[in-house]
Amino acid sequence: MIISKVSTQDARFPLKDGAGTDAVHNLNVYSYPVTYLHTHSKLKGVGIALLLGGGNDLCCQLIEALAEPLIGQDIEDLMADFGNQLKAIADHAQLRWLGPHKGLVHLALASLVNACFDLWAKARGVPLWKLLLDLSAEQVVALLDLSYLEDVLSKTDALNLIKAETGTRAKRESILDKSYPGYDTSIGWFDYSDEKVKENISKAVGAGFSAMKLKVGSKDPERDLRRAHLVREAAGDDATIMLDCNQQWTLPQALNMCQKLAAINPFWIEEPTHPDDVVAHQTLAKAIAPMKIACGEHIPNRVLFKNFMQTEGLYFVQADATRLAGVSEFITVSLLAKKFKLPVVPHVGDMGQIHQHLVLFNHIALGHEALLLEHIPHLREYFVHPAKVEAGVYQTPQEPGSSCDLLNL
Repeated sequence: MIISKVSTQDARFPLKDGAGTDAVHNLNVYSYPVTYLHTHSKLKGVGIALLLGGGNDLCCQLIEALAEPLIGQDIEDLMADFGNQLKAIADHAQLRWLGPHKGLVHLALASLVNACFDLWAKARGVPLWKLLLDLSAEQVVALLDLSYLEDVLSKTDALNLIKAETGTRAKRESILDKSYPGYDTSIGWFDYSDEKVKENISKAVGAGFSAMKLKVGSKDPERDLRRAHLVREAAGDDATIMLDCNQQWTLPQALNMCQKLAAINPFWIEEPTHPDDVVAHQTLAKAIAPMKIACGEHIPNRVLFKNFMQTEGLYFVQADATRLAGVSEFITVSLLAKKFKLPVVPHVGDMGQIHQHLVLFNHIALGHEALLLEHIPHLREYFVHPAKVEAGVYQTPQEPGSSCDLLNL
């Protein structure tokens, strides 16, 4: 299965009626720089990353530039040594300057890497989750670039973490039949009216969701407090409620607002301040305990995740394979989280398409708790095999690949 050509698509999906809005991003056009890895067969690998419109075309250009070393490679040979191949591509002598390991060049790498995993699974005729679960510990570690992590996660450490879970894997495989629990992230987009939020909560509960998320970060703090109490009252005392600030608050604002929002007993406060400010997150985490911090949507790479974990600046690890360098770096961050005994609850820039596979791997192979997977339904109509969420849980995908194939646009 030789990669004969690489092409891209600038795919953009305008959202309507306030969907997708948060305290910072209010002109959202969900966008995918799509990678296509062509072969001489009918199979092609499809990969995506998440952008919000602007720069999507530039990301496609970067994908094509980064992809040059892949042309002519057999997918099995490529993936057998993928960690080293990934490092070589990420460390491109010129394009690395645009990051390093962040920004558009890293998003391009995410799309490209995800296409490699998709093609690999299709070539073997299995869903991505099964492909990953069928790999030995040594084969999994060969997929990863662990550079700059050696102080906390060596190759030996990674192997030991995986092998330590082997004996109990069978007990966790029942998740494939029970399915993976989801949470509704769409009940409380920032620009939704209070009435719309109430209506959405009723729909979410009716659809089987017991966990849901509200966007906060208003210029008027009283709006956030009113809406948070509204959600708690409408959803009930037993509901799991998350609050997402999308980086809007300064540290002093976050300290003040988290103290006030504690009254609704949130499951977490997400992205409470600037995503690069590790020390601010550490300070806030200590001050608001036992309330937990969730972040990762804008933590761009494994090294910064390492720093957040080392300083205890987060608890819920929201790794995203469409914001990190694809499936490979997602697994790396999941292993880091395992080392630090932290739960992984992905952010889903892919609308859950890839992550429905990855959480199954995390739970069965790595022993992560099967907590929750974010559900965002807004792009369902564009996927060939949209994620199936019934009674509030993700159904295990059965089609070969990573569920990224898009309908003809």
